[in-house]
Amino acid sequence: MSGHSKWATIKHKKAATDARRGKIFTKLIRELTIAARVGGGDPNTNPRLRTAIAAAKNENMPNDNIERAIQRGTGQLEGESLEEVMFEGYGPGGVGVLVQVVTSNRNRMVSEIRHLFSKSGGNLAETGAVGWMFSRKGDIVVPKELADEDKMMGIVLDAGAEDLRDDGSAWEVVSPPEAMEKVREALVAAGINPSSAEVSWLPQNYVKLTGSHAQQMLRMVEGLEEHDDVQHVYANFDIDEKEIQAAVAS
Repeated sequence: MSGHSKWATIKHKKAATDARRGKIFTKLIRELTIAARVGGGDPNTNPRLRTAIAAAKNENMPNDNIERAIQRGTGQLEGESLEEVMFEGYGPGGVGVLVQVVTSNRNRMVSEIRHLFSKSGGNLAETGAVGWMFSRKGDIVVPKELADEDKMMGIVLDAGAEDLRDDGSAWEVVSPPEAMEKVREALVAAGINPSSAEVSWLPQNYVKLTGSHAQQMLRMVEGLEEHDDVQHVYANFDIDEKEIQAAVAS
């Protein structure tokens, strides 16, 4: 079970004031730009860009915004010079944390990420110290009320998924990265719209947290995710859903 997918599901239900949507758009635009820069502007040959476009459309981003972000990535339009960086560290209770950042100032981000870790009882680590705890996988989260286990299994396994996990109020569908988009499309075709779908770094094992460690960890993740330059936070914590809901409500 993944406490982090519970966190993502509950936050998705909680979200979306106009200010929050603006922050989401900023992160999506940066992902579109980086994806186009790394793999080209054609989503048919660039799976990362295809996933980024799907995520942007899921948030109702206008097509003009999507197109401009892609053109900045391919160099057709001018834009700020962005760099993708992965930070590694430890949270409360020894939880492993990966922080994916897209920034125009790497040196500034090092000090800011270090501060966000330390204020919640964590610390930055050397490159490679934490990364081995995670595997690159397609990760799709589906609210349980949309489909039962038998229906989900029939759809996702036929489409190339590796595993269907029961994560409390949601199903978590794990696939090879290259199969993620096909699995998502199969779900949508069946009338099941995921709450999130992305290629993620999924933990190979989990650290159970309760009490003060759990609350510190959730504050750390929220603080990191609120930073404008942070695209994604991946962590191997497992926290009871009630504790997560309490933290989100506070």
